[in-house]
Amino acid sequence: MTRWLTPVAPLSRPAELGWPTVEAVLTPAAQLLGILVVTIVARWLLHRGIDGVVRTAIDRHADRTRLLPGRAGSLLAAAAGQDHERYVQRTRTMGSVLRSGVTVVVTGLGLLTALATVGVPLAPLLASAGVGGVALGFGAQSLVRDFLSGIFMIVEDQYGVGDVIDTGGVVGTVEEVSLRVTRLRDATGVVWYVRNGEITRIGNRSQGWSTATVDVPLPVTANLAQATEVLTSAVADLAGTDELVLETPTVATESVTGGAITLRITATCAAARNSTVERTIRARVVTALEAAGIELATPQG
Repeated sequence: MTRWLTPVAPLSRPAELGWPTVEAVLTPAAQLLGILVVTIVARWLLHRGIDGVVRTAIDRHADRTRLLPGRAGSLLAAAAGQDHERYVQRTRTMGSVLRSGVTVVVTGLGLLTALATVGVPLAPLLASAGVGGVALGFGAQSLVRDFLSGIFMIVEDQYGVGDVIDTGGVVGTVEEVSLRVTRLRDATGVVWYVRNGEITRIGNRSQGWSTATVDVPLPVTANLAQATEVLTSAVADLAGTDELVLETPTVATESVTGGAITLRITATCAAARNSTVERTIRARVVTALEAAGIELATPQG
């Protein structure tokens, strides 16, 4: 039986055939898998940390806002720019920016580490990326300027959703604030998209307080002292009855012309609510003058 058995040549090893060994295949794969896992976990942990900081900041601000008592406290909070909804929006926007930045940085580091693991030379790659980055930076200067301006606007709380602002080219109510553009709606209902980098000045009519002004023209023959007393009495209780009025309105002589004497009523009121307060004052003025028998000056012309 044994004479029919012929010796068989041993199988060639993978290394002898030029094939990679199992160790050579598994080691880079395991390293790449480890890099992927570390990248995902690091990104998740950093995002969780940012979300925790954002929630803590919002909760602390809500607690501080609730400590302000009554109507006076709410008016003070609005005048000081401590509006909670705006703070929440600003804080969440900054959290979103931080999360995006963390994603870019962590993903970039993970990608570079993976390339180095598989033997890709990084020096030429980084040099090419640097040249491409410079070219892209020159071509996207306006986009970068828009993003940087948007970040500073949000951090400095120059305006927020619901504010009435003047950007120099358009006046309207802010409906959305992003890092690149600000969306406004003007008094006629037109929606405007203004690039943040193009805004060189901002007039915010919704921060702090505003002034309501009503001019009352009287004939030169009118009793000025009586008219002043009537108008003063008509608006004396506004600060106590109208929550929009912050201080008792004042009455003063604004101008004297050949045909009329103008008395001006001035009231400090909540921000961006001066138009509403002016309508209230006009209604009271008309009623008070009619009751006192004082006529308004006839328009000239």
